[in-house]
Amino acid sequence: MTLIGRTRERGIHTLSLDSPGNRNALSAALVGELADALTDCAKDGDVRAIVLTHTGSTFCAGADLRDPPHPDALVDLLRQILDLPKPVVARVTGHVRAGGLGLLGACDIAAAAHESTYAFTEVRIGVAPAVISLPLLPRTDPRALARYYLTGERFDAAEATRVGLLTATGDDVDAVLAPILDGLRRAAPQSLAETKQLLTARVLETFDRDAADLTALSARLFASPQAREGMAAFLERRDPPWVL
Repeated sequence: MTLIGRTRERGIHTLSLDSPGNRNALSAALVGELADALTDCAKDGDVRAIVLTHTGSTFCAGADLRDPPHPDALVDLLRQILDLPKPVVARVTGHVRAGGLGLLGACDIAAAAHESTYAFTEVRIGVAPAVISLPLLPRTDPRALARYYLTGERFDAAEATRVGLLTATGDDVDAVLAPILDGLRRAAPQSLAETKQLLTARVLETFDRDAADLTALSARLFASPQAREGMAAFLERRDPPWVL
């Protein structure tokens, strides 16, 4: 079964997360297939930019707790998006949770519909937003991250734009994206690659500095008794024992 849809129109290659059964959660299989699709796009001289979008009402629900990717695989995917020589544009019309916000943080541009919602839910299952912090911490308002990392609160697209998770939002996400994609089509491929490298250089510098430590933190927390209980509670649709 294919988990990544692929379409192309006038130099824009659209990759769609297409695993509605688990709300496009980051399973080992989906992460691997998305990485392969991005590699193909990087090699294709006819691809000017990539749009990363989704089927169903959820862009990405975070890690698939039944089949999670190894932390190293998620690190590699986020770095691949940052280092890709072509712009990656997120198109969101639904909900984004936990690890899905890491994908947004790695994209160069992110646009969403007003009805989309966001939450860093890691603390509610006994883990932390460790690996996804690699692209998020350098690009997002630190005071906002402190609040939403620590509380797991849900917030809307307007707030996501204010704090730097999104580039733009509107009633019709495709109308929002139209001038952006037109601009990318008008740009010289070499200029896009060099300008993206200019924009991501400092993000990649901290990414490479911190990747090993945050990968180890993620692995340690996911293996902890609290996380096992938190994930079991989530899958069983009940509160974990620490809820007051």
